[in-house]
Amino acid sequence: MTTAMRYQQRTLAEVAPGDRLPTLRYEVTATTVILGALASRDWRPMHHDRDFAVHRNGTKDIFMNTPTQAAWFERYLTDWTGPKGRLGRMTFRMKGSVFPGDTMTIDGTVSHVDVDSTGCGWATVDMALTVDGEVKTTCTARIALPTNAHDNPWSRKGHDWQP
Repeated sequence: MTTAMRYQQRTLAEVAPGDRLPTLRYEVTATTVILGALASRDWRPMHHDRDFAVHRNGTKDIFMNTPTQAAWFERYLTDWTGPKGRLGRMTFRMKGSVFPGDTMTIDGTVSHVDVDSTGCGWATVDMALTVDGEVKTTCTARIALPTNAHDNPWSRKGHDWQP
């Protein structure tokens, strides 16, 4: 089960520090973990072989890999911004594992909004991925948003794109 955000194209004028993004909840399955590892070409067995994960690694099950978590954060942000939102930078810190059977919850808050010297609008969003109230991963991202209805960060190239 996924609780997804309702699509809306946001412009920078609609975003302010302190804004909270809608919560995203997702029931993680073994398929979620394995397909994420396959999509990122991560063949390490702890992401698809339960016996290896439990008996060799000492974990309770297979677990979500780093690129898959990054993809979930990016999906969360672009669901919120709409299709013209363009990720500039993202940093995150994994503090625990996400396993099949977990309900993954992602929440975020806008911490900063600005326009750079090229006229590109930016929002910085601080996020946390939690399971049962325990923070598993924190993430901060800078994402470009249109400054008006006619702007599109995806059309910026060269010196006009400074993530």
